Amino acid sequence: MAPLLAVEDLHVTFDSPTGVVEAVRGVSFTVGAGECVAVVGESGSGKSVTARTLVGLAGAGARVRAARLDLADRDVRSYRPRDWRRVRGRLAGLVTQDALVALDPLRTVGAEVGEVLAAHDIVGRRERAGRVVHLLDEVHVPEPGRRARQYPHQLSGGLRQRALIASAIAGEPALLIADEPTTALDVTVQAQILRLLAERRATGAGLLLISHDLAVVAQVADRVLVMRDGRIVEQGPTGRLLRAPQHPYTRQLLAAVPSASSRGRRLGEPAQVRDGCAVPVLRRTPLPARPVVRPDDAVLDAVGLTRRYGPHTVVRDVSFRVARGETLGLVGESGSGKSTIARLVAGLLAADAGTVTFESARWSGVPERTRRPLRRRLQLICQDPLGSFDPRYTVGRVVAENLDPGPDRTDRVLALLHRVGLGPDLLHRHPRSLSGGQRQRVAIARAIAPRPSLIICDEPVSALDVSIQAQVLDLLGELRAADGTALLFISHDLGVVHHLADRVLVLHDGVVVEQGPVGDVFSYPRHDHTRSLLDALPTLVTAG
Repeated sequence: MAPLLAVEDLHVTFDSPTGVVEAVRGVSFTVGAGECVAVVGESGSGKSVTARTLVGLAGAGARVRAARLDLADRDVRSYRPRDWRRVRGRLAGLVTQDALVALDPLRTVGAEVGEVLAAHDIVGRRERAGRVVHLLDEVHVPEPGRRARQYPHQLSGGLRQRALIASAIAGEPALLIADEPTTALDVTVQAQILRLLAERRATGAGLLLISHDLAVVAQVADRVLVMRDGRIVEQGPTGRLLRAPQHPYTRQLLAAVPSASSRGRRLGEPAQVRDGCAVPVLRRTPLPARPVVRPDDAVLDAVGLTRRYGPHTVVRDVSFRVARGETLGLVGESGSGKSTIARLVAGLLAADAGTVTFESARWSGVPERTRRPLRRRLQLICQDPLGSFDPRYTVGRVVAENLDPGPDRTDRVLALLHRVGLGPDLLHRHPRSLSGGQRQRVAIARAIAPRPSLIICDEPVSALDVSIQAQVLDLLGELRAADGTALLFISHDLGVVHHLADRVLVLHDGVVVEQGPVGDVFSYPRHDHTRSLLDALPTLVTAG
């Protein structure tokens, strides 16, 4: 039987101010009916460009050539835009990485999902609204009828991602291309979505899964392709590749996965060069010692925070304290109130009840001009970094706005970009032209620029591959040790929280249901919701 997708010697190039960029270099693979093929690799390795090229969305100025590019027995190499419009949504569905960018801010979620049904005349106008609600319910969107009438900005990151998945499967495509489909999802919803994708495969649909979450890949993929610098450096059956990786880069990816066993130690290590290849050092060295955390030395104190949206209370009587140099983890399902708490603490939302004190000064309920002198001492890394950037600014200007003026300002920006793994070639580019992982690192560089006393990290590494994630987590650990920086770390990745946090709060429906030292809460959970989060966590079994 012919594969659903056959790619042979695919090349994608772009022109840039510094010359020709070879984003994809000679990539070849197939995806069969009912098969899941996963693509892993660091940000900028060509994964997303490959995915978009397969549905005719390589981008403006892209030059695409291939010896073979067949989709459901159709040679699509010479397809024009109108040809692709007949294919997308029906033969191939695409779930992109950044739901906030992919969804039209001027249309309701229901209109977005219904567009596929209308474009391919799948159901009549009268049945369309009901079908949209059914699709949203299928991807576990709560209150699907109400959510269908809302706009993307009114939904949490996880709900937006689920709406995007509903849109992608609306036309029941033979091939689903999922680019980080569970990046914004908590572990329980992620488990539901993975079951949904498995059901799609059971009907004969193929799945090309792009993910930096190796535990997810281990759970769902039949085969794995490892990409680096636009090339496939290793591929094979999932079990064999994850347990006995042959290429040094694959071994490096597996060594960088955070967990309880990596606490207090670096995830990234300087590589040794042997026979011209970078060989990662798998022995983890300790992070620098940090000042002793004194619980009474609070940099942030939140008491009784409550926030309502109309009749819905999304945060109810939440209290916590973050000491200087401490990392407090905040976990819970999508929609549990985590990001709302981040905005309340940052002073971007007003609480209906409760107070926030920052560095012994009243932070909530005061005019912005009162907060402004302390603003640079409290930084926020947003879940959707692109929405926090001025679209007119270059990367250099985005980072520089958090630095004091001076003749060496550009040098300081370059040093910050280097700390988060970005090169000088990005200085004059606009964030929209970057990959999701690159944008997130720009946001992190901007946040650490003024050496703040507290950083609110709202899913700061959710868009990063494991190797860059390791670099950023090590950097946050170094900042905590060197400057006594405190972190309010919000994440749905329990492995990351277990690696980094000192204490953890578990949220459910806007209420703190459990809290304590991270080792105690994750090893001996007392609340049913905490146990359900831990039970839904995919596991990665490797040779190491």
